[in-house]
Amino acid sequence: MYYSLRGEVIDLSAGIAVIECGGVGYKCLTTINTQKNLTVGSEAKLYTHLNVREDAMELFGFSSREELNAFKTLIGVSGVGPKVGLAILSALSPQQISMAVATGDVKTITLAQGVGKKLAQRIILELKDKFKLTSGDAPVSGGAAPAAYSSGNVPKAIEALGVLGYSAADVSPFIAKLDPSLPVEQLIGETLKMMGR
Repeated sequence: MYYSLRGEVIDLSAGIAVIECGGVGYKCLTTINTQKNLTVGSEAKLYTHLNVREDAMELFGFSSREELNAFKTLIGVSGVGPKVGLAILSALSPQQISMAVATGDVKTITLAQGVGKKLAQRIILELKDKFKLTSGDAPVSGGAAPAAYSSGNVPKAIEALGVLGYSAADVSPFIAKLDPSLPVEQLIGETLKMMGR
Protein backbone atom coordinates (compact mmCIF):
# COMPACT_ATOMS: atom_id res chain seq x y z
CA MET A 1 0.00 0.00 0.00
CA TYR A 2 2.74 2.49 0.98
CA TYR A 3 6.01 2.27 -0.96
CA SER A 4 7.89 5.08 0.75
CA LEU A 5 7.52 8.23 2.85
CA ARG A 6 9.42 11.48 2.43
CA GLY A 7 9.11 14.28 4.90
CA GLU A 8 10.43 15.89 8.05
CA VAL A 9 11.49 13.72 10.97
CA ILE A 10 9.43 15.15 13.85
CA ASP A 11 10.15 12.54 16.53
CA LEU A 12 12.59 9.73 17.29
CA SER A 13 12.30 7.29 20.16
CA ALA A 14 13.41 3.71 20.79
CA GLY A 15 12.53 1.78 17.64
CA ILE A 16 10.19 4.50 16.33
CA ALA A 17 10.55 7.33 13.83
CA VAL A 18 7.71 9.75 13.03
CA ILE A 19 7.82 11.28 9.54
CA GLU A 20 5.48 14.18 8.77
CA CYS A 21 4.14 14.15 5.21
CA GLY A 22 1.54 16.71 4.16
CA GLY A 23 0.64 17.54 7.75
CA VAL A 24 0.22 13.90 8.80
CA GLY A 25 2.76 12.23 11.11
CA TYR A 26 3.41 8.59 10.16
CA LYS A 27 4.72 6.41 12.97
CA CYS A 28 7.24 3.95 11.54
CA LEU A 29 8.79 1.10 13.48
CA THR A 30 12.47 1.11 12.55
CA THR A 31 15.82 -0.55 13.15
CA ILE A 32 18.73 0.96 15.05
CA ASN A 33 20.65 1.11 11.76
CA THR A 34 17.91 3.19 10.12
CA GLN A 35 17.64 5.51 13.14
CA LYS A 36 21.37 6.28 12.90
CA ASN A 37 20.61 7.95 9.53
CA LEU A 38 17.79 10.14 10.90
CA THR A 39 17.85 13.48 12.70
CA VAL A 40 14.85 15.31 14.18
CA GLY A 41 14.09 18.38 12.09
CA SER A 42 15.71 17.11 8.91
CA GLU A 43 14.09 15.61 5.82
CA ALA A 44 14.23 11.85 5.36
CA LYS A 45 12.95 9.15 3.04
CA LEU A 46 11.94 5.74 4.36
CA TYR A 47 11.02 2.67 2.33
CA THR A 48 8.01 1.14 4.00
CA HIS A 49 6.20 -2.11 4.68
CA LEU A 50 2.64 -2.17 6.07
CA ASN A 51 1.94 -5.15 8.31
CA VAL A 52 -1.79 -5.82 8.81
CA ARG A 53 -3.04 -7.96 11.70
CA GLU A 54 -6.51 -8.51 13.11
CA ASP A 55 -5.87 -6.08 15.95
CA ALA A 56 -3.41 -3.60 14.43
CA MET A 57 -1.84 -2.06 11.35
CA GLU A 58 1.87 -1.33 11.75
CA LEU A 59 4.09 0.64 9.38
CA PHE A 60 7.76 -0.31 9.21
CA GLY A 61 10.31 2.10 7.73
CA PHE A 62 13.83 1.51 6.41
CA SER A 63 16.49 3.87 5.12
CA SER A 64 17.45 1.62 2.17
CA ARG A 65 15.75 -0.79 -0.22
CA GLU A 66 18.28 -3.45 0.79
CA GLU A 67 17.16 -3.24 4.42
CA LEU A 68 13.49 -3.38 3.38
CA ASN A 69 14.12 -6.40 1.11
CA ALA A 70 16.02 -8.16 3.89
CA PHE A 71 13.13 -7.46 6.31
CA LYS A 72 10.53 -8.88 3.90
CA THR A 73 12.69 -11.95 3.32
CA LEU A 74 13.20 -12.51 7.05
CA ILE A 75 9.52 -12.25 7.98
CA GLY A 76 8.79 -14.85 5.30
CA VAL A 77 10.64 -17.40 7.45
CA SER A 78 8.34 -19.41 9.73
CA GLY A 79 8.76 -18.26 13.32
CA VAL A 80 10.17 -14.85 12.36
CA GLY A 81 7.70 -12.06 13.00
CA PRO A 82 8.18 -8.34 12.35
CA LYS A 83 9.67 -7.70 15.83
CA VAL A 84 12.30 -10.41 15.37
CA GLY A 85 12.98 -9.14 11.84
CA LEU A 86 13.66 -5.66 13.26
CA ALA A 87 15.87 -7.13 16.00
CA ILE A 88 17.99 -9.00 13.44
CA LEU A 89 18.34 -5.92 11.23
CA SER A 90 19.21 -3.81 14.28
CA ALA A 91 22.09 -6.16 15.11
CA LEU A 92 23.24 -6.93 11.56
CA SER A 93 23.33 -5.18 8.19
CA PRO A 94 21.66 -6.85 5.19
CA GLN A 95 25.15 -7.75 3.91
CA GLN A 96 26.07 -9.41 7.22
CA ILE A 97 22.81 -11.40 7.17
CA SER A 98 23.51 -12.49 3.60
CA MET A 99 27.02 -13.60 4.53
CA ALA A 100 25.78 -15.46 7.61
CA VAL A 101 23.17 -17.35 5.58
CA ALA A 102 25.56 -18.07 2.71
CA THR A 103 28.20 -19.45 5.08
CA GLY A 104 25.80 -21.14 7.54
CA ASP A 105 27.01 -18.91 10.39
CA VAL A 106 24.46 -19.57 13.16
CA LYS A 107 26.47 -17.69 15.80
CA THR A 108 26.29 -14.36 13.95
CA ILE A 109 22.50 -14.52 13.58
CA THR A 110 22.06 -15.30 17.28
CA LEU A 111 23.65 -11.91 18.07
CA ALA A 112 20.17 -10.45 17.50
CA GLN A 113 18.01 -10.09 20.60
CA GLY A 114 15.40 -12.85 20.85
CA VAL A 115 17.04 -15.14 18.28
CA GLY A 116 18.17 -18.51 19.62
CA LYS A 117 20.20 -21.22 17.94
CA LYS A 118 17.16 -23.13 16.63
CA LEU A 119 15.60 -20.06 15.03
CA ALA A 120 18.94 -19.05 13.51
CA GLN A 121 19.29 -22.54 12.01
CA ARG A 122 15.75 -22.31 10.59
CA ILE A 123 16.51 -18.91 9.03
CA ILE A 124 19.63 -20.29 7.34
CA LEU A 125 17.84 -23.43 6.15
CA GLU A 126 14.78 -21.66 4.74
CA LEU A 127 16.67 -18.80 3.08
CA LYS A 128 19.23 -21.10 1.45
CA ASP A 129 16.43 -23.25 0.06
CA LYS A 130 14.56 -20.20 -1.15
CA PHE A 131 17.62 -18.90 -2.95
CA LYS A 132 18.26 -22.25 -4.65
CA LEU A 133 14.76 -22.07 -6.14
CA THR A 134 15.34 -18.49 -7.30
CA SER A 135 18.67 -19.22 -8.94
CA GLY A 136 17.25 -22.34 -10.59
CA ASP A 137 14.38 -20.36 -12.08
CA ALA A 138 16.69 -17.59 -13.27
CA PRO A 139 19.93 -19.08 -14.60
CA VAL A 140 22.99 -16.94 -15.07
CA SER A 141 22.84 -15.27 -18.45
CA GLY A 142 24.68 -12.62 -20.40
CA GLY A 143 27.79 -10.66 -19.56
CA ALA A 144 30.05 -13.47 -18.42
CA ALA A 145 30.85 -17.06 -19.22
CA PRO A 146 29.33 -19.62 -16.81
CA ALA A 147 32.86 -20.76 -15.94
CA ALA A 148 33.38 -17.44 -14.16
CA TYR A 149 30.80 -18.49 -11.56
CA SER A 150 32.09 -21.98 -10.84
CA SER A 151 34.87 -21.06 -8.43
CA GLY A 152 36.22 -18.34 -6.16
CA ASN A 153 34.08 -15.90 -4.21
CA VAL A 154 31.60 -15.04 -6.97
CA PRO A 155 29.16 -17.93 -6.25
CA LYS A 156 29.15 -17.00 -2.54
CA ALA A 157 28.45 -13.35 -3.39
CA ILE A 158 25.61 -14.32 -5.76
CA GLU A 159 24.11 -16.57 -3.08
CA ALA A 160 24.37 -13.82 -0.46
CA LEU A 161 22.73 -11.30 -2.81
CA GLY A 162 19.96 -13.84 -3.34
CA VAL A 163 19.11 -13.53 0.35
CA LEU A 164 18.43 -9.84 -0.29
CA GLY A 165 15.96 -10.79 -3.01
CA TYR A 166 18.15 -10.41 -6.11
CA SER A 167 18.21 -13.29 -8.61
CA ALA A 168 21.40 -14.47 -10.27
CA ALA A 169 20.14 -12.95 -13.52
CA ASP A 170 19.76 -9.54 -11.78
CA VAL A 171 23.30 -9.43 -10.43
CA SER A 172 25.27 -11.27 -13.14
CA PRO A 173 25.84 -8.33 -15.52
CA PHE A 174 27.22 -6.24 -12.62
CA ILE A 175 29.28 -8.87 -10.81
CA ALA A 176 30.87 -9.92 -14.12
CA LYS A 177 32.60 -6.52 -14.25
CA LEU A 178 34.41 -7.17 -10.94
CA ASP A 179 37.59 -9.06 -10.14
CA PRO A 180 36.44 -12.55 -8.98
CA SER A 181 39.35 -12.72 -6.53
CA LEU A 182 37.92 -9.86 -4.41
CA PRO A 183 36.61 -10.76 -0.93
CA VAL A 184 32.93 -11.77 -0.85
CA GLU A 185 31.91 -8.68 1.17
CA GLN A 186 33.57 -6.38 -1.35
CA LEU A 187 31.92 -8.16 -4.29
CA ILE A 188 28.53 -7.71 -2.61
CA GLY A 189 29.16 -4.04 -1.78
CA GLU A 190 30.45 -3.13 -5.23
CA THR A 191 27.58 -4.95 -6.95
CA LEU A 192 24.99 -3.10 -4.84
CA LYS A 193 26.65 0.23 -5.63
CA MET A 194 26.55 -0.48 -9.37
CA MET A 195 22.91 -1.53 -9.14
CA GLY A 196 22.08 1.97 -7.93
CA ARG A 197 22.09 1.71 -4.17
